[in-house]
Amino acid sequence: MSRNIVHLDLDSFFVSVEQLKNSKLIGKPVLIGGTSDRGVVASCSYEARKFGVSSAMPMRMARILCPDAIIVRGDMEEYSRYSTMVTDIITERAPVVEKASIDEHYLDITGMDKFFGCHLWAHELRQVIMKNTGLPISFGLSVNKTVAKVATGEAKPNGEKYVEPPLVQSFLNPLSIKKIPGVGDKTYRQLRSMGVERIQTLTQISPEQLYRLLGENGVSIWQKANGIDETPVIPYVERKSVSTETTFDKDTTDVAYLYQLLQAMVMELTFQLRRDRRLTSCVTVKLRYSNFDTETKQMRITYTALDKPLVEITRQLFDKLYSRRMLVRLIGVRFSHLVSGFEQIDLFSESIEHYNLYQAMDKIRRRFGEKAITIAGAASPRSHEEREHIMF
Repeated sequence: MSRNIVHLDLDSFFVSVEQLKNSKLIGKPVLIGGTSDRGVVASCSYEARKFGVSSAMPMRMARILCPDAIIVRGDMEEYSRYSTMVTDIITERAPVVEKASIDEHYLDITGMDKFFGCHLWAHELRQVIMKNTGLPISFGLSVNKTVAKVATGEAKPNGEKYVEPPLVQSFLNPLSIKKIPGVGDKTYRQLRSMGVERIQTLTQISPEQLYRLLGENGVSIWQKANGIDETPVIPYVERKSVSTETTFDKDTTDVAYLYQLLQAMVMELTFQLRRDRRLTSCVTVKLRYSNFDTETKQMRITYTALDKPLVEITRQLFDKLYSRRMLVRLIGVRFSHLVSGFEQIDLFSESIEHYNLYQAMDKIRRRFGEKAITIAGAASPRSHEEREHIMF
């Protein structure tokens, strides 16, 4: 039986929320992100995109391309609130929902065509979301997640597109290979060097040849180009917290060691947050002394998933906790009040250098393991022989 998958995507989500708060921004080129030249664009309006501005672009370049742009620092807490509103509306009505990011959802509504008609049902859901939130949203409906997502891209802004099963390949064929989820700049350049520009051309290359060129990703891209994607819609469950703790073989008062261990623990958790597309707004540090007394301190913060601010906060909390100067038996860190987010994770305040650093470090970790790389000082100080991390 053919599946019916809906992909819902809020249009220029951060910008749309700001326009709800300030109607003077409607129809203007708007940039959300770091306000300094070293900042990064987290989101931009369609008016700004006409000048060549895009997300993750250095703010300095965006200002050159669009000198009249209005720059807004952004409010992650407010965006999270609107994201939750949208998610609540969807989960109340759809049988299976996957929250892919702060502004994207996949829905599996297979079988509903017997009762309502899937296109009509998705259309009515979109109308309810817009009416109750005031936010523009687009959707694509088709046989799988890939085609639905591509259809959403073609429906934007503020539109909807239904690609019926017999029309999947004729819909995909004339589109640029850039439209395929998973085709980044590097892959695009490799394929263009082979003369591949349109999806139809890509379908005519054998999967074996693409495997030799791009590895497993090449086979995945070939399948997507041919409208093949069996990936299920994974039911949405909001993870409430992430945590880690260490119990020492021998109780310690070595503060320098505890600082380094805290930093390593934070970096382990922040990588998990970024991998799972999550942000935290509450940090808790836990200490257990040698007499088994256990104390905790927590702090509410601006949403983030980046190492630097979270390392600083955990150290501050540790300094407030560690007042007895007793031997420490256990130390732990927990990040809670999580919300969905992704590459926007803290572009309101981070520089392009920091952004690129985190991207590069996460890429190495995904390939070689979570402990493959760390910042100097975060490796375990127990012995020089144990420090096998890459440090810089």
